[in-house]
Order: sequence, then C-alpha cells, then structure tokens
Amino acid sequence: MTRQELYKWVQDIYSTEPDYPWNDWNAVLRHKENNKWYGLIMEIPATKLGLQGDRLIDVLNVKCDPILIGSFRSKPGYFPAYHMNKENWISIALDGSIPADEIKSLVSMSYDLTAEKKA
Repeated sequence: MTRQELYKWVQDIYSTEPDYPWNDWNAVLRHKENNKWYGLIMEIPATKLGLQGDRLIDVLNVKCDPILIGSFRSKPGYFPAYHMNKENWISIALDGSIPADEIKSLVSMSYDLTAEKKA
C-alpha cells in the first residue's frame, strides 16, 4: 500500500484528509472530533529502522494494542515506532511488504484506540 492509496482509503472510510503540519512531505492523520493523531506518515532514511542502504522509505506509525506490538515487530515490514512511544505505537513500512488489508486493519485499530472516549 502506498501513501496515496492509504490517503484515499482513510478519506473513503473516515473522511480524513492528510494534514501537513511541518510543511513537508510528512503527514498526520487526525480525528475530526478530537484532533488526535491516529496515523503519522513519514519519509525516513532506511537506516533509522536498522535497514541497510541509503534509501528513503515511507512508514506509517499507528497506535496499537501493546499486547500485539511484540508479535507484529517480529514480522518483516514492522518496526519499533520511529519518533513515537514504542510501547503503544509501531512503524509499518509502506513498501509493499505488508498486505493492504493488514495495514487497513491496523489503521482501524489505531483510529479506535485514539477516538474520543464515550462517557
């Protein structure tokens, strides 16, 4: 799944447009009702994830159930959250190594975990 495919999907499902708070290529996905982030899409050097080479890679950070994080991070394409709390967030490579349905499921989990709490 590419970042453009992800943007289209979150627009269709959550009516979310990417927000560019740093005026660069990096984007935040926010809830409309509480402005909380449920996704962060960044272009970072592969070496920041422990990968070889001098290429840049798109990653998606999502909030995840801490119980599941360890099992995801043992699979290719998943990494400790770059630039976020590693106990509650994971980084997902947007390089085709993870099926789109799996990414969508994790985005949905992140959306729910960061939603406004009902009283």
